[in-house]
Amino acid sequence: QVQLVESGGGLVQAGGSLRLSCAASGRTFKIYAMGWFRQAPGKEREFVAAISSSGGNTYYTDSLKGRFTITRVNGMNVVSLQMNSLKPEDTAVYYCAARTYSSGSYYSADYDFWGQGTQVTVSS
Repeated sequence: QVQLVESGGGLVQAGGSLRLSCAASGRTFKIYAMGWFRQAPGKEREFVAAISSSGGNTYYTDSLKGRFTITRVNGMNVVSLQMNSLKPEDTAVYYCAARTYSSGSYYSADYDFWGQGTQVTVSS
């Protein structure tokens, strides 16, 4: 099993920034790509960003490119999501996910392990 723990969520004003982190523990040698998803109230979970096992490839949903940046620290099994110029519509629970495959994926079904989520609230 792999445990994923997110941190860094909170309340921020529109235009502000937050940095989310996700620490993986457990059988981490099997972790490859990692991703971030989010789910707003009354909406389906949606893809935010992903990063390959090497960190050399990143994937973003088009609408968030330029505002959100995903990075990872190899060897420490930590992945981060830097979120800038936040908007009220970014309000959601953000989930970290890991898949036992080298490349990232846009699809939640491709991920094997999930964190419990961290709330991000952007006020107008």
